[in-house]
Amino acid sequence: MFHRFCLALFLSVALSAAAQDDSTQVATAFSRAQHLRHGINASEWFAQSSDYSAARTGRYTDAGDIALMAKLGFDNVRLSIDPAPLEADPRGADGMNAEFLARLDRAVDAMLANRLAVEIDIHPEGPYKQQVRTSNEAVDRFTTLWRRLAAHYATRDPEKVFFEIMNEPEVSDPYRWAGIQARVAAAIREAAPRNTIIATGPNYSGIVDLLAMPRLSDGNVIYTFHFYEPHEFTHQGAGWGATWWIYTHDIPYPASENSMPDLVRQVPDLAYRFALENYWLDRWDGHRIRLMMDEAAFWAKTNNVPLICNEFGAYREYSAPASRMNWLRDVRTALEADGIGWTMWDYRGGFGVVYKEDGQPARVDDAVVEALGLKK
Repeated sequence: MFHRFCLALFLSVALSAAAQDDSTQVATAFSRAQHLRHGINASEWFAQSSDYSAARTGRYTDAGDIALMAKLGFDNVRLSIDPAPLEADPRGADGMNAEFLARLDRAVDAMLANRLAVEIDIHPEGPYKQQVRTSNEAVDRFTTLWRRLAAHYATRDPEKVFFEIMNEPEVSDPYRWAGIQARVAAAIREAAPRNTIIATGPNYSGIVDLLAMPRLSDGNVIYTFHFYEPHEFTHQGAGWGATWWIYTHDIPYPASENSMPDLVRQVPDLAYRFALENYWLDRWDGHRIRLMMDEAAFWAKTNNVPLICNEFGAYREYSAPASRMNWLRDVRTALEADGIGWTMWDYRGGFGVVYKEDGQPARVDDAVVEALGLKK
């Protein structure tokens, strides 16, 4: 009887300690999420490119750009990293390309010097994701890469350096992605005990993917989702995604039904016209966006986890500036009303907050800065 009592007492103490430890980790994640309130994506720099030469990365986004990000009022930068050049030969003793890694180090350290937090985001191209989706051997390789990268950046300030497991994993099986993410998170935690991890749902990291994902057992985790709804507006004129987007331009936001007849005729195919017509029929406006954000916020509250939206934006080349600013303002204010930190897509790309030619000073889009509630 005495032994049973001792065992019960031991289990009770152990469970209490585990709960207390989890509570401390969750508190750390909530505290550090305050560094990720108003961020910007540094895209097409160390990811989304066919040229990762030092010459190009050195002029695409430079020290002046990083200083400008801080000056504009951003508090963090999401640094996208393609794993392919990071794993390219010749590799150093740590299994990573030393020259490419040194350039990443200079970027990360410049951001930290400007008091910007850094979301280190593994941002693969389609073939890499396809391998992770279908091959356990590829998952082993991906886990090893993260163990090495986390160990490397564990030497920086854990209050300001965050590890995002993978951008939009495109794994349609949520159970497979949950297992991959849990495994990679454990490897990161072994290599970097103090840093906060950023986790996401399967597929394209939308709100519906967030709502379907389980909470990780690790408490020091921030969860993220992406928001580009409705794509009929945010991706008008885009040459990727739905084939008919390339025909559309000047789609207004909020939706204005009296403009629908002329604009749907931009699309030659009748079935695609019907898809575009639904943009007006669905009555997209700030109220609808707020209700969607409320769903994401409710998931986070239910699971007692901090939540951010580290991608949202509207393609600027074919959208009317006033409509684009309306959408950015509605999304940003909806996120802030629900206490969700945000990171806009992107700094100088097709969704950007600045206009810039390589090697030249950036020209700030003041209207975007205003829509984001920042001060130039």
